Amino acid sequence: MFKKPNAILFDLDGTLLDTARDLGNALNQILKKLERPTIDYEVYRNIASDGAKGMLELGLGGDLKNYDFAVLRQQFLDFYETNICVDTDYFLGIESLLLTLNQKNIPWGIVTNKPEFLTLQLVTAFPLLQNCGVIISGDTLSERKPHPLPLLHAEEKLALDSPNTWYIGDAERDIQAANAANMHSVIAQYGYISDIKQTSSWNADLSIRTPSELLDYF
Repeated sequence: MFKKPNAILFDLDGTLLDTARDLGNALNQILKKLERPTIDYEVYRNIASDGAKGMLELGLGGDLKNYDFAVLRQQFLDFYETNICVDTDYFLGIESLLLTLNQKNIPWGIVTNKPEFLTLQLVTAFPLLQNCGVIISGDTLSERKPHPLPLLHAEEKLALDSPNTWYIGDAERDIQAANAANMHSVIAQYGYISDIKQTSSWNADLSIRTPSELLDYF
């Protein structure tokens, strides 16, 4: 039986918020301008956690080298910033989970590789996320996941006594970061994972199919 956590840290895209459609919309906007075929949701969904770079690589493949990547990335981010919450919402069960954490006075925070200007814009759009104790973005520090520094910094910001922090994410880098930080690592199977079987090699402590499964451990 796992020891009850006294703090929870979450990844953002693919764990707290389902952002895939808005990221896919940004990709397809770029592809339309380039007169390239657009990408279906079922194809880009599991690449969404990889951000602008991963999405552009998906959309253009080997032809990406023929374009100015910096220009395309900026166009992607500009469109996404302007349309960041058109189709984005909580994953089913996340709101109930966060409310329970608040009720039980269990501090929680967000550690994401998303750039800070986009992270804060999303948090502003979802008031419940503003109750978090700490937010660490991909450009907050000199390192980002899978390096453990962002998680350790977030834990330090929460000022816990004898911390037993759990980190929940849907990508291998999330689990690598949590394990390196000596935190309890949890795979969010409901997130952007193309093949659940591949997660068996990630060496996570726990894997959950829905956010509500976490409630069994509080």
